[in-house]
Amino acid sequence: MSDHEQQQLAPRRGRVLDALARAERKVFIRPAPKSAKAQVKFLLTQAKGSTKALAERLGVSRRTVERYRAGTLTTPHKRLRAALAEETESASTADQSTGPRAGSHLRRHDVDVTEHFGFTCKGSSDDGRERTITTAISPTYAQQILELQEAGATEEDLHPIVAKAVTESYFTEWGTCAAGLRADFTDVKAIEFRF
Repeated sequence: MSDHEQQQLAPRRGRVLDALARAERKVFIRPAPKSAKAQVKFLLTQAKGSTKALAERLGVSRRTVERYRAGTLTTPHKRLRAALAEETESASTADQSTGPRAGSHLRRHDVDVTEHFGFTCKGSSDDGRERTITTAISPTYAQQILELQEAGATEEDLHPIVAKAVTESYFTEWGTCAAGLRADFTDVKAIEFRF
């Protein structure tokens, strides 16, 4: 199997999980390595020097890992570049002693979401439609989302809690209007969290 085919088979996470990972990466104390060579070297230290383990995580061959470590390859393909960035950022986050969970009750929690929202409410004639929404979410929901992520929740597990958080803060204005309204995520186009 070629490196390109292996890269195509590398697992992808969903949009909500990716957004949570990006939010965590923004909380870094020190920047993660940027060049492919530096990223591979950093990841190899995390993998205790195992080129095989790192190759499997990245979806490439051991030889490809060795070439980037030696600097004979310097420009990864798009999928490998994304995998290197994600793995490096994730490993850097694990290395840091702080993160979005530390002191999260003191920070503002925002979500930007472009989604096809469907609605259910007594007497509602609103059909579902795509909306781009930016709203603050309660610290309680932010904590639940982070705890679910930490517990290994899937993308589908996170959709209802994120939809409920957005519904409460945006559509029902913290319970002051539209009692009984429920918005469901049916097709997430883009999402960003800011913790």
